[in-house]
Amino acid sequence: MQRLVPDPNALGLNALDPIVLDPTGRAREAETAELFARGPATPVDILGVRAWSVSDPALLEELLKDPRVSKDGLAHWPAFDEAVRTWPLALWVSVRNMFNAHGADHRRLRRLVGNAFTPRQVAAMTARVEELTGALLDDLAASAPGEVVDLRERFAHPLPIRVISQLLGVPREVTEGFRGVVDKVFATTLTPEESAANAAEFHALLEELIAAKRRVPGDDMTSLLIAARDTDSEGGSAALSEEELRDTLLLIVTAGYETTVNLIDNGITDLLTHPDQLALVRAGEAGWDDVVEEALRRDAPLAHLPLRFAVEDIELPGGVTVRRGEPILGGYAAAGRHPARYGDSGAAFDVTRPVKDHLAFGHGPHFCLGAPLARLEGRIALSGLFARFPGLAFAPGARLEPVDSLISNGHRTLPVLLGEPAPAAF
Repeated sequence: MQRLVPDPNALGLNALDPIVLDPTGRAREAETAELFARGPATPVDILGVRAWSVSDPALLEELLKDPRVSKDGLAHWPAFDEAVRTWPLALWVSVRNMFNAHGADHRRLRRLVGNAFTPRQVAAMTARVEELTGALLDDLAASAPGEVVDLRERFAHPLPIRVISQLLGVPREVTEGFRGVVDKVFATTLTPEESAANAAEFHALLEELIAAKRRVPGDDMTSLLIAARDTDSEGGSAALSEEELRDTLLLIVTAGYETTVNLIDNGITDLLTHPDQLALVRAGEAGWDDVVEEALRRDAPLAHLPLRFAVEDIELPGGVTVRRGEPILGGYAAAGRHPARYGDSGAAFDVTRPVKDHLAFGHGPHFCLGAPLARLEGRIALSGLFARFPGLAFAPGARLEPVDSLISNGHRTLPVLLGEPAPAAF
């Protein structure tokens, strides 16, 4: 595959052979060890693009809030045009929303969405999240005794997509169409042609939703964003373009879905593989918030997050210089276990860990607006599941395999035996 960084010798990324990131996610443990060994920043190859991977949490925090680091590849990546044509992850750098905006554009787009994710607004969603969770638990409880159940498919997946669909006012028939396209956004084993076709299908679904909401507005975020788009601002121009409207909805769907699926998935996995930690929670020696934060730290829902770009040359520790225009890749899975912050126990799952900080939701201006909602869903989902099924255990011989992604950090399936259900908690 053609490298998408022009003149890599001039830009400095050839100083070391890059770590070629496995697109299937199966080499993540070995890659994390090598990232630690190479220092705070090292070259990696992400599907043909060479970038600086930053895994040291202190350095990553600094770069995530540094105005010399941009998310806008159109403005700050010399290889942008070629990447959009030939890179399988083109959608990650080409969408026009706050995810890829920089400076004033980022602040403008973030303000339009921010009001829906305030602590007050999220708290108001608690009862609805409990209702949706309870319905899924009831469905699980109706399973045949001894039946092997895939909790990723039947619990971790449907809860976040139903929550985000209600927030956006997405009809049920449209929600079903989102599942496949969102999964493919995070898949990193597709060809550029397959990725482009999936992006076109995703755009078409969103444009159908926008058209439907223009015809019949509702009390939902989609209708509010459409109103912002269709109503002139004081300066005489729309608050966001039609492309920004569509891509903002794309961002809310993808970010509100995949990351929370993986949070619930990894929380279940961590507790079932660490029964001593589950016992601490059941004994009241740790809370469900502790479980959520430790799962986020130990198993960041997104392992690597493409891409940021140096606006100017940036000197890093150890004599490394990130040249203007070079891509930067946040190594969130590695940062969550880094020995510089967590010592030798970074890979351990410890709900009593005193250090609660992590970068699973980012840092700085691009900190995830949906973090409070994801935490709420994780707490309700995990506490409800383990209360309803106190004998929950992995099915005999269960094998946990990663999803085919170097971005998404979850499992293909979670095969379990539910055991005898307890009375419904909500």
